[in-house]
Amino acid sequence: MRHRKTTPKLGRKASHRKAMTRNMVTDFLRNERLRTTEAKAKALRPVAEKLITLGKRESLHARRSAARLIRDDAVVRKLFDDLAPRYAERPGGYTRITKLPARGGDAADMAIIELIGAELRAAPARPKGKRGGPRTAADDAAKAEATAEPAAEAAEPAQDEED
Repeated sequence: MRHRKTTPKLGRKASHRKAMTRNMVTDFLRNERLRTTEAKAKALRPVAEKLITLGKRESLHARRSAARLIRDDAVVRKLFDDLAPRYAERPGGYTRITKLPARGGDAADMAIIELIGAELRAAPARPKGKRGGPRTAADDAAKAEATAEPAAEAAEPAQDEED
């Protein structure tokens, strides 16, 4: 019987679920927002909140405990240096799950999980590429102008004033 066993299985074996959770929490803390299925977001929330609470301790043991789940040293540094101080006065509830429309391919319930206060930070600009739309002549002109300005300033010789 499965009484009081609350671990969400997500249709995966334990090793796959553990690896997926590590990847998701690392990406979530790096970007402060993640678009995923609602079930995965609900499974990710307690892990992420425990890591932020761990970051508020600021001890070597806490840092090593966080590094067991987060395999990227830069994200561990961000957790302890940026995220934990941001939530120092907050007793919990660092994340928010917002439901989205169902995914088109398989009708899975989608959601965005984000850190509270992350919406105040400016979203990073997405580079033009496969989904960024076609490149236009205006984009090329702006890029050429941006690269030409430093070259023009460097070409001008410095003049000494002699009075």
